[in-house]
Amino acid sequence: MDITLIFFLGLFVALIGVIPPGLLNMTAAKISLKEGDTRGVMFSIGVCVIVLAQTYLAAIFARQLSNHLEIVDILQRVAFVIFVLITIYYFFIAKKEPKQVLEPARWSKKGRFFQGMFLSSINIFPIPYQAYMTITLASFGWLDFSQISIVAYVAGAAMGTFVMLYVYMFFFHRIKDKPITSQKSMNYLIGGITGIISIITLINIIKEM
Repeated sequence: MDITLIFFLGLFVALIGVIPPGLLNMTAAKISLKEGDTRGVMFSIGVCVIVLAQTYLAAIFARQLSNHLEIVDILQRVAFVIFVLITIYYFFIAKKEPKQVLEPARWSKKGRFFQGMFLSSINIFPIPYQAYMTITLASFGWLDFSQISIVAYVAGAAMGTFVMLYVYMFFFHRIKDKPITSQKSMNYLIGGITGIISIITLINIIKEM
């Protein structure tokens, strides 16, 4: 397998996972706005350290599951339903205005790093998400479960997470100043991406029937 391709697959999958406004990306943006880019970056690095561990565990878990095709089939169907529901939510239900983020306390750079690690560690969504995505990529032949491929994918996932956190930090002023337009566009973007994933998952399910 092309290690560079696997790296960018990990980066792209992580980007999708971190796009929705949530605790980690909004906290990173808020810290950067209130305390400067350095502390925002330190927080983001702390997040990515945990993402490395979570994605590696997810890949190992997926490798074990890949030997049990009946479980993989069930997971694909469950994931398809989940992605369809997420798509419907962001297109038709999601609020147009973002939730107010609490004012962060002022911490040291080292404190922000460990805060990022802590908040990332209590966010367990990346583990099942990455487990499913790695199984899906492997089913298309785009990823294998060799050690070097897993390492490349994990590195890409960590980089993708950092990139999206930095994007939130960079554009936070615009998101805050134009909440309705920005949030509405973001909802449609997320819904479009999850819709595409739903279609790909459905195609994969049909092919295996």
